[in-house]
Amino acid sequence: MRVVAFGYMTWGRRTIEAVLDAGHEVPLIVTHPESDNPYEKIFNESVAELAADHGIPTLVRERADDAEVRAAIAAAQADIVVVSNWRTWLAPEVFSIPRLGTLNVHDALLPAYAGFAPLNWALINDEPEVGVTAHMMNAEFDAGDVVLQYATPITDADTVVDLFDRTLAMFGPITVDALKLIESGAARPQPQDRRAASYFHRRGDEENRIDFGWPARDIFNLVRAQVDPYPNAYCYHGDQRLRVLSATVTDDAIGGTPGRIVIRRGRGVVIVAGADARRGRNRGLVLQRVRTDDGREFDAAEYFERMGGYLTSHPA
Repeated sequence: MRVVAFGYMTWGRRTIEAVLDAGHEVPLIVTHPESDNPYEKIFNESVAELAADHGIPTLVRERADDAEVRAAIAAAQADIVVVSNWRTWLAPEVFSIPRLGTLNVHDALLPAYAGFAPLNWALINDEPEVGVTAHMMNAEFDAGDVVLQYATPITDADTVVDLFDRTLAMFGPITVDALKLIESGAARPQPQDRRAASYFHRRGDEENRIDFGWPARDIFNLVRAQVDPYPNAYCYHGDQRLRVLSATVTDDAIGGTPGRIVIRRGRGVVIVAGADARRGRNRGLVLQRVRTDDGREFDAAEYFERMGGYLTSHPA
């Protein structure tokens, strides 16, 4: 088929590579300009460079709803548009141009986790699995009928990078498989259950601030959802910001005041967590590795020379 591709960053590049490797023609690629957003500098393999390497005409847009884009898609005589990690809404005047419509590939098990940073949010929320959805695009963000879904379970050993690696590996196969179903007429897209839908916004600095009123497992999930190369979860020790690189949860209950630095355990330090920790029924959080703003990294037991005092969400 003739496939016009909208894509950005590593997700977009791998999707387009798979489409090309499967033997489809790609007469046009549309991609976003380079961004200063820290989340858009992560896993940023260039779609524009891929297009240049293959001699494919390319348009660069923040939003792709102008007359030139519409005319280029029509001129490309596209059978279908494939969209992967496109960061802005596409108008019906664009996605309805090809005779077979537009297929979007999103790294979540829709209808849940539409929008941005679905892997980070799903891990923070202690979901049992994540995955990738290939769906036909409609006028609502990530809400069209589902063609295929692939899933992978989440274990306590997983970080967001592990989930990225596993779901990224699904992007090419699910796209090619969905295109095969659509081309053959065997696709049976299923409407999403909108009662189960959720939409998440972009993550920023505020979303990575640790609140020791949260249960220890929630903080543990936040930490592993923001490991390098993502901006890390952080807290404050006095006026010193500490980025938390790794953490675990105690097996026993740790009572007291949330944020209190309690005791060393191995190379880690136990912190009281949970709004009702005073009752002595909550697990504690074990900080394992921390990083200061000057880039130095420490085992937590090395950084905290004495016990007592508090970790806080804001400078004290």
